[in-house]
Amino acid sequence: MIPNAVVQVTSSIEIAISSAILLAWLAQALFFKEDGSGRIVVLRVLVCFVLANLFFWPVFTLFTPLELPLAAYVRGFTGELSVTSMLLLWTAYFSPKVIHVPAVMKVWIALLAITFYPLALGMGMLDPYAWGYGSIALLAGVLITAFIAWLAGSNRIALILAVAILAWTVGWHESANLWDYILDPFLGLWAIGSLIRSSWRARAARAQAGYLFRKG
Repeated sequence: MIPNAVVQVTSSIEIAISSAILLAWLAQALFFKEDGSGRIVVLRVLVCFVLANLFFWPVFTLFTPLELPLAAYVRGFTGELSVTSMLLLWTAYFSPKVIHVPAVMKVWIALLAITFYPLALGMGMLDPYAWGYGSIALLAGVLITAFIAWLAGSNRIALILAVAILAWTVGWHESANLWDYILDPFLGLWAIGSLIRSSWRARAARAQAGYLFRKG
């Protein structure tokens, strides 16, 4: 198992990088336009490096220094991201081209989150969260999902799930529960929101096509 001091440092680094990526994407959405044809990876790495350092090291304000780095406050509010969520975010940001998560995978994540979290919070007699403590069935389910993703050509998804299992095996995060490595509320909300957005865009496209080709 990984020493706790190392876990604390690596978790802070992960939160700092993830926060930097989200902040960079927010700034890009507000001030820049990107068509996906010319993603400058070196520039993205540089922006992430600068922002991540602001999150990782203590920040001195005009009045008094913060007691902890910004990443610690973010982690205290959000908790640790699952390895699945973190790697989906990182690979999407640092990829030289726009990559998409298959719609089937989004549906799977959304259904899993909608089913899992109410049950895990006690809304029923079943507690699926307990399965994360060494359940062979859950581990087999994740491995089968990764294998199906690989057969379907989603090598990125298969690799991310494999890394999540490996991270759980070595105790990369504080949690010893496999669920915390493959799923988190933010991942579920993203999948649900992305599906709603895609459905809305498809509906708007159909409406636009019907308007353009209607008689008269």
